[in-house]
Amino acid sequence: MIRLPGFTRRRRAVSRLLPLFCALLSLPSAQAAWSLKAPPLTTQWTSQVSPTNALPEYPRPQLVRTDWLNLNGEWQFGNATAGQTPPFGQTLAESVLVPYPIESGLSGIKRHQDRMWYRRTFTVPSGWSGRRVQLNFGAVDWEANVYVNRQLVGTHKGGFDGFSFDVTPYLNGGANELIVGVYDPTDAGGQPVGKQTNNPQGIEYTGASGIWQTVWLEPTASARITRLDMTPDVPGGALRLTVRGEGLSGQTVEAVAFDGSTQVASITGGVGAEIRLPVPNAKLWSPDSPFLYDLRVSLKSGGTVVDQVTSYFGMRSIGLKLVGGVPRPVLNGQFVFHVGTLDQGYWPDGVYTAPTDAALKFDIQKHKDLGFNMIRKHIKVEPQRWFYWADKLGLLVWQDMPCMDSGKTPTAAARTQFELEMREMFDEHLSSPSIVVWVIQNEGWGQYDQARLADLAKSWDPSRLVDNMSGINCCGAVDGGNGDFADWHVYVGPGSPPASATRAAVLGEFGGLGLKIDGHYWSPNGQVFVYEMLPDSATLTSRFVAMVQGLQTLMNRPGLNASVYTEITDVEGELNGLFTYDRAILKVDAAQVRTAHQNLIAASKALNGQGLLGAGAHRSLQVMSPGYTNRYLRHIESLGVTEAVDSGSNGTLKQDTTFRIVPGLADASCYSFEPRNFPGSYLRHFNSRIRRDARDGSALFDQDATFCARAALDGSPTGVSFEARNKPGAYLRHRNSEVWVDALENTTGFRQDATWGIGAPWWRSEANAPQGSFQSLQVTTSGYTNRYLRHIDGAAKTEVVDGGSAAVLKQDATFKLVAGLADSSCYSFESRNYPGQYLRHFNSRVRRDASDGSTVFAQDATFCARPGLSGGGGVSFESYNFPGKYLRHYASEVWIAAGFGKDWDSGSGFNADATWNVVAPWAP
Repeated sequence: MIRLPGFTRRRRAVSRLLPLFCALLSLPSAQAAWSLKAPPLTTQWTSQVSPTNALPEYPRPQLVRTDWLNLNGEWQFGNATAGQTPPFGQTLAESVLVPYPIESGLSGIKRHQDRMWYRRTFTVPSGWSGRRVQLNFGAVDWEANVYVNRQLVGTHKGGFDGFSFDVTPYLNGGANELIVGVYDPTDAGGQPVGKQTNNPQGIEYTGASGIWQTVWLEPTASARITRLDMTPDVPGGALRLTVRGEGLSGQTVEAVAFDGSTQVASITGGVGAEIRLPVPNAKLWSPDSPFLYDLRVSLKSGGTVVDQVTSYFGMRSIGLKLVGGVPRPVLNGQFVFHVGTLDQGYWPDGVYTAPTDAALKFDIQKHKDLGFNMIRKHIKVEPQRWFYWADKLGLLVWQDMPCMDSGKTPTAAARTQFELEMREMFDEHLSSPSIVVWVIQNEGWGQYDQARLADLAKSWDPSRLVDNMSGINCCGAVDGGNGDFADWHVYVGPGSPPASATRAAVLGEFGGLGLKIDGHYWSPNGQVFVYEMLPDSATLTSRFVAMVQGLQTLMNRPGLNASVYTEITDVEGELNGLFTYDRAILKVDAAQVRTAHQNLIAASKALNGQGLLGAGAHRSLQVMSPGYTNRYLRHIESLGVTEAVDSGSNGTLKQDTTFRIVPGLADASCYSFEPRNFPGSYLRHFNSRIRRDARDGSALFDQDATFCARAALDGSPTGVSFEARNKPGAYLRHRNSEVWVDALENTTGFRQDATWGIGAPWWRSEANAPQGSFQSLQVTTSGYTNRYLRHIDGAAKTEVVDGGSAAVLKQDATFKLVAGLADSSCYSFESRNYPGQYLRHFNSRVRRDASDGSTVFAQDATFCARPGLSGGGGVSFESYNFPGKYLRHYASEVWIAAGFGKDWDSGSGFNADATWNVVAPWAP
């Protein structure tokens, strides 16, 4: 499968050749003429589409040739059957508008069928004489057999990548017959399909069969360039460039970079081998400044240019590093929160194919206008011009691999095809600077080998981040532990995975707020889907802005780094969009949404100056040596050791491995480690051995207890090494389970042993509540302090309780605070008068239920103690499995909810409502 990526930003050839294209289009008169078949919704661009202007732009932005012939437009179309002989020389009964998929109204067919024929003729321009002729397809879904003048020139399988055939041997001097046979079973097959289905409903949509991206011809020399692989090396001040080609016989390449009309650099080298094009003092690409360099690449035989293409590239770096004590994605070395939407790439008139290039640009521009800096392109791969607009306008792109059917276990053949198409996606879009994350699988749909696939993706492209499973908390998917992200889906949310030592916490999907606009929704079958329906634009805007404020809270703790809101537009029966499906109406107030996003992004950038480890946070220090990553730094009998810890470890071990990282006692630019369970004591070195001692007030103690964070000695981007403040060149390291300060040895083993991961604390409660005793929880909201948490008829409520209250009320308001059912470092609330029953949340409502022994129940019934959110004392209880949501009362009912100063639906103070006094029990 051969592909030729690219596009031009110089369009003079288009305007010159378009009239020629129209003149050369030849269709027999017996064929029915194309006409639009009206979709349930049209867009502002629907009426602009016709057979003479169907996507006339050059389709390959990063590999452009000036001579080309667009074959989009009106083709003949006919039904096909398995094994049927191609209809050579026959007039097909219908007319289809290429490149719109046959299920779309713009195609003129507007139906699905598994097998189909496309037919047209073309004449090669006389000026191409003596050159090879390449026939290029942007994408055909799914299997294409291509015939020219009754000869099979090639077959391609894969619905999302481009392919080309050299058709020169099959041409004649006049009109040439081109036939394409397509087979696409959509979700009845085993191939990658994304959201396509033969039965559209809910969150699955209309199929997109057949030719759905541009088809074109272009002349080349026998020796020709086929692909440019470009990877920026910002630290090295160069572009890593590999020029790939065919028909070669000793040619060389010359690459010249331009900043506008100014030549920046040039380099010569071989074909197929990486060359480094110097880019001194590069202008870095980012959403704030999406600068692109122009590139000209020439293929030479001696001093003669035999082939030449133009392209562009952006200089930027992407990676992970510790910022504020947790791994975060960094762009050009700096953390910026990735705030984007789930972009499905569907159109009511064109299904998979935007009606015009202006429409294709529209969605990306509107992301910018609303203050987003990222798009998650959801289980669809767009045409290359889409990536050009993302590159040019400046959006970070998370590119999903289209999944296989979610309801099937993939066969061995399906897995092989999935990986072939995944590699094609990587190869075709490797050079786009906007792509910063590859998303391999989603919510377990067609899931298999996710850890291996993550490693495979990283081996193909180590320059980008890999999200191996978006939605690891979702739908029965298992977290494989590989890749760069821990990715949760929380509807409506927001929520966040806990902090990790090695992976960045991201919110791969949340939101889904719906608003129905009459006259602007699809729903041919009358069904609509939303996660939460709202009554009007003002309410939707208020709710949305509150969610963005909540993202900032989660960014600070536990350490969220990215969010993907569902979604930018309605899609068919889904009404979750910020825009209606026809793009005619924006449902939210643009200024308020933009300001909320700008505030979030500004707050994320400010974290870059707040210290490597986020002083004041509780963390655990993970061993990073291969084979020992289940071990953590702990203190036992005052000595520092490492020990294996997991979720089932006892509470003492979890506390011993949890430390508050504070500004260094002897140097505030460094750090000291205060044990969670021995406040006022610190880790210090004494005769090189690490131990825990109470601070004695001496300068020597403070120096011994101060460690300066350094770049990880083993090179890990998310690890850190600690140099003793008063023993330069000596580092905190483990050996034989003991922890010492040792002088640096230039060995791999020492560097690994002296590198630590900063992870979430094993002891997850940051505040203390008396565990194992009966207590009552008093409301702290001003004017309501005579109310207490109780259960009645299974539901949790608050009610006035005093000395004269009935005995049953006093019992209902009394709970035993026990070690958390899901985590002993947190708490569960066992009913005083219903032993074995616990408070748990269900659909956000808190109620009393008997434990059913399930993991879900244990997690729902576990709450981690935090210092009172109101700031005046008391305790707040955070949901174990929904970080950022707290036990709060509202209108006498008790919920778990996220609060951002003021809850979106109340106007009452959330922080006070979520803060409780733990007091003596009403019923001892």
